[in-house]
Amino acid sequence: MAEDGDLEIMRPGSKHRHISSSSSSSSTAESQSERYSKWRVRLPTHDYPKKNGEILSGQYGINLLLVGVALMLGVSYHGHNIKEEHLLSFITAIMLVQLLWMLWYVARRDRQKNARPEKDAHAGTSWLRGGLTILALLSLIMDAFRIGYYVGYKACVSSALVVYPVVHALHTISQVYFLWFRMKDMITTFQTFERFGVIHAVFTNLLLWCNGAMSESQHFLDIHKQRLTALGFMNYTAEHHDPHCNCTTGACSMFSSSLYYLYPFNIEYHIFVSAMLFVMWKNIGRTLDHPHVAKTPVARTAGLAAGPVLGFIALAGTIGVLVVYLIQVENSLKTREWAISMFYQHGIALMACMCLASALGLIIYQTDSRPQDSSKNPSRQLDKELLCGSAVGSWLMSWCSVVAAVVTHSDPSYRWTNLVYSLLLVLEKYVQNLFIIESLYRQEEEASKENEEEEEDMEEPSTPSAIFSVTSSEVPPYDGIINRAFVTQEKACICLEGSQVKCRQLYQCRYQKQPPRPAVSTVPSRAAPPNRRRQILRNIAVFLVLCNSSLWLLPAFGCRPQYDNGLEQETFGFAIWTMVLNFAMPLNLFYRMHAVASLFEVFRGV
Repeated sequence: MAEDGDLEIMRPGSKHRHISSSSSSSSTAESQSERYSKWRVRLPTHDYPKKNGEILSGQYGINLLLVGVALMLGVSYHGHNIKEEHLLSFITAIMLVQLLWMLWYVARRDRQKNARPEKDAHAGTSWLRGGLTILALLSLIMDAFRIGYYVGYKACVSSALVVYPVVHALHTISQVYFLWFRMKDMITTFQTFERFGVIHAVFTNLLLWCNGAMSESQHFLDIHKQRLTALGFMNYTAEHHDPHCNCTTGACSMFSSSLYYLYPFNIEYHIFVSAMLFVMWKNIGRTLDHPHVAKTPVARTAGLAAGPVLGFIALAGTIGVLVVYLIQVENSLKTREWAISMFYQHGIALMACMCLASALGLIIYQTDSRPQDSSKNPSRQLDKELLCGSAVGSWLMSWCSVVAAVVTHSDPSYRWTNLVYSLLLVLEKYVQNLFIIESLYRQEEEASKENEEEEEDMEEPSTPSAIFSVTSSEVPPYDGIINRAFVTQEKACICLEGSQVKCRQLYQCRYQKQPPRPAVSTVPSRAAPPNRRRQILRNIAVFLVLCNSSLWLLPAFGCRPQYDNGLEQETFGFAIWTMVLNFAMPLNLFYRMHAVASLFEVFRGV
């Protein structure tokens, strides 16, 4: 008995030990699985190759650019160690590498005609590609002038100087073709290799932009020194960079002088190509959340009057100021001061109007009920970053001018107009950036209407929502289903909650518009204000497009009073102020051209 009792006592214990051992083994297995899962998370995941490829390719592109910048700084010193042909040889080599990559990409895509890649509908609109083609044609004309110039001096120049414009022309033609037909591709195969190829193209164009901007800045600096020498402020001996032999064609001087009128277009071409290729780089490995068919916005011209008229008046006045400034600034000291004052007064009037127009656009958007578009769009994100980033250069230049106008001891006639002009330049870009970004992130009118209709359809009315009239005299027979429609004495029926569809099917009812009801009469009055708002916004966009084109035109073709007024040079010194201008002026030119492109998108989207 005792043994049996002991056995009976021990059995539950043994069972308990078995359960505890099994639970401890299961807990051990769970802890091991948790440790394995933590260790597995540390291993390369799905996103690891993508992030690793972006970091590696981005660092490669930055170092490629820095090598070119180092060579450019050596060339600008005009020493004997680094010459222009060394820089051009390096740029030619990286252009050839980009050509090989584009050829490989196009050939591979042509072999995979059945596997079509996804397309980013927002990348590279047709009008932007058309504008880029015009800039490319002007760049090709510049290459032709360069070829003609160096052919005239072929007896005493390096072969690299002749090969460079030929390769650049081939690079321009191939790149425009690539952007027209492959810009929208969202690459999902060979992602790491393609990232290196696209980022190589991005920084190749950035290096070409830097080279053009440096050459243009050096040209305007030489002109500024020549003007100071003519007015007796300094002694300057012009450095002749022409080859040490005679031109064999007789047109070398014409080619050389014409190059600098085409530099602004070549510079804008390369920076726009860099931006478009950067969007393509960001789209590598990206997949669309849902199939999206982009509706091409139609640029409506109805109601355009004040914006184009005022914009063309501003553009015509700007051309007049440009011509008068270039003529008068090289004459006596008195006419020089008058020309600088005229420039600042014209700029103050123009930017004051631009500030008012942008502020009016922001006020209209505050009264608009359209929601913000929060969808992922790399092109729009890049536009916002480029607008704010490129404005930094002119803001730096403006605040330096403000400081110089306040602390300077000299008192020329344009001292305080320079101060007002600089402050307005800061304010104008600030307000205009807000207007453009607000416009780009506004949902389109058609999309917002569709969303509102969907929300209205999902809501269930708590009262009879509409009055129906019977269009058929035949009444369905009673089949056991209770009729939930209430027939009035005026032979009209009112559908109850949730029965609109059945009411239409059984009684073939339709909406009857009654004049006494205020809901029907208020529809046209609610539709009119959005139309007026859109017309005002279109006029604002067109006006700002023409004004930004005017403000790009002045510095692009030599109207740069920051070199000629002397206030900043007196305050900061010639070397420091020249360095600030060499940094700020290219960014200022790019900002104006990019603002034109963004405002045209605003005009098409309103």
